[in-house]
Amino acid sequence: MIKRLVLVMSLCAFPTLLMADEIVRYQLTEWKAKHVHDAEKAETIAKTLKKLGCELKKEQHNGHIDLKYRCPKWHELKLESHSDAHKWEKWLKEFHFKTEHKH
Repeated sequence: MIKRLVLVMSLCAFPTLLMADEIVRYQLTEWKAKHVHDAEKAETIAKTLKKLGCELKKEQHNGHIDLKYRCPKWHELKLESHSDAHKWEKWLKEFHFKTEHKH
């Protein structure tokens, strides 16, 4: 959990990295929802999804926050290392994105 939050926060701090050797492309055409009970975690995820270029809807009810998101067009992350690319690919897949990893 902590590793994921650090990964998310790193994107917020460094959305694109210069001299990137690795590229992860991603797309999510259908709306998906994430139910989050922690307001701070929900805000971090929402900021990350926005920085990734996703459409986002945020609703609060019944003691949790619903984050609804999609990214109908292909986007890409340029990363410095193969390891970072795999971490991002894993995170994106956990959020139901289609991904492509290029070197």
